[in-house]
Amino acid sequence: MDVSPPRHLKARKQPRQARSTSTIDAIFEATIQVLIAEGTHRLTTTRVAERAGVSVGTMYQYFPHKQSLLYALNERYLDKLAERVEMTCRTQHGRPTGEMVEALITAYWEAKTERSDATRALYSSAVELDNEALIEAFAKRVDAATKAMLLSAPNARYNDISLVNLTLLSVIFGTVRNVFERNLPPADQNAIRDEMRRMCLAYLAMAGGEVFPPIQAA
Repeated sequence: MDVSPPRHLKARKQPRQARSTSTIDAIFEATIQVLIAEGTHRLTTTRVAERAGVSVGTMYQYFPHKQSLLYALNERYLDKLAERVEMTCRTQHGRPTGEMVEALITAYWEAKTERSDATRALYSSAVELDNEALIEAFAKRVDAATKAMLLSAPNARYNDISLVNLTLLSVIFGTVRNVFERNLPPADQNAIRDEMRRMCLAYLAMAGGEVFPPIQAA
């Protein structure tokens, strides 16, 4: 993510070799495992180091305390999520609006559900962080990607694409987060996903997108 972290959350150093990168990967995975098993309040750099199989000294070389570790973990997560959305949007340029919306919802939903427990743990850990700039950087990347995609649809005529795009993403992101925070059962998740798709398509049609047939239930 192209943003400088607050001074007190900055990592001591960045990995520059394959071995260092593997160490960071192990530390991040161990952090997720500790968050899932113990929760944010019981997470410590010592616990993470033990689970990752690295020394406390090695951990300290990169992350001076748990807040800097959690910041770096959330930064990586948002960076990968933004890349996934950007790639999806690029592949949908010039296609019908209905296909765009389906692809966008699928990409975001799958990114969140592939490891549902990890997603919930990251949501919980972010509460303690000073990550406003990080969220803003993520939002700018996603906004730019989805806006360009929507404008490339055949016959799309939006009067205020920025507002339309922001509303669309708010519906998708907010709905997915609510599903996870309430820990809804799979049947309810699938039903809500179908309803969200219909809602998004109807809104875009009203706002100036293409006219498309009603979407069929999955």
